[in-house]
Amino acid sequence: MKTVNDYREIVGDKIISDLYKKSRKLSGKSVVHINSTYYGGGVAEILSSLVPLMNDVGLDAGWRTLRGSPDVFSITKKFHNALQGDPIHLTSIKKKLYTETNEDFSTYTHLDHDFVIIHDPQPLPLIKFYKRKQPWIWRCHIDLSHPNEKLWHFLKGFILQYDDVIISHESYRNNIPFEEKIISPVIDPLTPKNMDLSERTINKYLHKYKIPTDKPLITQISRFDKWKDPIGVINTFKLVKEKVDCRLILCGSMAGDDPEGIKIFENVERKANNLIEKGDVILLNFDNNILVNILQRISDVIIQKSIREGFGLTITEALWKETPVVASNVGGIPLQITDGEDGFLFEPNDLDGFAKKIIEILKDPEAYKEVGKKGKEKVRNNFLITRLLGDYLDLLNETLDCR
Repeated sequence: MKTVNDYREIVGDKIISDLYKKSRKLSGKSVVHINSTYYGGGVAEILSSLVPLMNDVGLDAGWRTLRGSPDVFSITKKFHNALQGDPIHLTSIKKKLYTETNEDFSTYTHLDHDFVIIHDPQPLPLIKFYKRKQPWIWRCHIDLSHPNEKLWHFLKGFILQYDDVIISHESYRNNIPFEEKIISPVIDPLTPKNMDLSERTINKYLHKYKIPTDKPLITQISRFDKWKDPIGVINTFKLVKEKVDCRLILCGSMAGDDPEGIKIFENVERKANNLIEKGDVILLNFDNNILVNILQRISDVIIQKSIREGFGLTITEALWKETPVVASNVGGIPLQITDGEDGFLFEPNDLDGFAKKIIEILKDPEAYKEVGKKGKEKVRNNFLITRLLGDYLDLLNETLDCR
């Protein structure tokens, strides 16, 4: 298990010392995180690093995942989409199944911890089914800038029972009658997805997965989700391909709580079919963190053409590897990229803007190396797991002092 001290060479002595100081009053206090899946997506990745580090600094930290039927996760996916602006037919059956799944989970999940932290909408109603004696915190990782009003009104009935709400961006505030705290997500630089790799390892994986490197590579790493706009990425690539002979890689996995993923993958496959025959577009649908790490390192450009984006940890990952990033100016992405300084931002529908910048980078990669270095330093200073651990320690200490 990794310890806080393992990050000392990356973040420096002061940050490590501050983390131990912040944890002193919390020693022995128990905290449990609850989300909807143990793999796939940024939340599970964050928790797999955060929970062990909380234990390392003296808390008694645990992690539970909500159990539910495929029907429930189909409903919560619709909720996810509606919170990002989609219409939804919010029936009494959907509400009932959603709420009852949480009630069932509560009957065999004992929460006698000092703090309970609920992640995203799936386990949100749990608070209704406990005689709570401790603070409950709701951590929402979704872009809430344009939520469906009917769904938001329904979910707010649960949110109002919480002691604290955490969001990722100022624009996600939505008339909650208490302070909503802003904490941006992070990456762990020591996980297989982000750690340094030897040339031997890189070459081994490229050979194993038959990834050609004879042409410049443009890559998007994302779940196969309509909000990540994989069709728009293919259309952008067609424009780039007219000027530069290159390849596109779309690499994603299927989260356990996302039943739409396989349908979107199949749609993207059909769209790209004529290009796949030439080897111009490579679709990868599996979970392999080392391969993701390698793709983000060897690609000439990382694209993230999201329509909505709560934060976008794949951008943080690419910045950490000093790879130029061209991304949408939406959600939490502008928190990570200062346009023209450490990356490049365009409106999601500006295919010409995306394509032009990618072409410029592919034609003169040396001119963008400094951009890559600045991106890595921004991540080092703002978006590493040690900062998130400190933010949670601050919040728990503040909550403890208020009781």
